[in-house]
Amino acid sequence: MLQRTQRKDPMKVTCVPPADGPTGPASTIGDFKDWQLGGHALTPSEVGKRAVALPLPIKSTRPFRYLAAGDYWFNDDSADEQDRPSQPPTRLMA
Repeated sequence: MLQRTQRKDPMKVTCVPPADGPTGPASTIGDFKDWQLGGHALTPSEVGKRAVALPLPIKSTRPFRYLAAGDYWFNDDSADEQDRPSQPPTRLMA
């Protein structure tokens, strides 16, 4: 699930992976950090869901995926766009 907090540029986009996703350590990986691993680790929120907030330029589109332990990549079905069929990145829009 993607949650947006409107504010001046940049917009805060919070990425919350699907509840049925893998448990354990996971990160949000995308072109906003040149697909580098480990930069945006998901941490538990106040309501117990894992999440990470990203500052993204308003009116931008960014491909991303989640990466869990064991090199398990997964998408967010609530993303604004889905690049299928071979499971490449999903896209979020700020």
